[in-house]
Amino acid sequence: MGTTPDESETADDELRPEYDFRSMRGVVRGKYAARYRERLRVVRLADDVADAFADEAAVNDALRAYLRAHPSEPSQT
Repeated sequence: MGTTPDESETADDELRPEYDFRSMRGVVRGKYAARYRERLRVVRLADDVADAFADEAAVNDALRAYLRAHPSEPSQT
């Protein structure tokens, strides 16, 4: 009637346990790293400020509420 899920997973799995990327053509380490860093913005909160929020989503919600209440021109940094 067909193969069991375990058999089909084994048959379709062509991944090796380990790859040596140095031997592959066209592989460039960190090719998109600079582009990613340009878009990444990490802000360190002071401990007392961070304690006021349960998680990242709470911080973002509070900042969005502040921005809605205080509209201004976006900064050009």
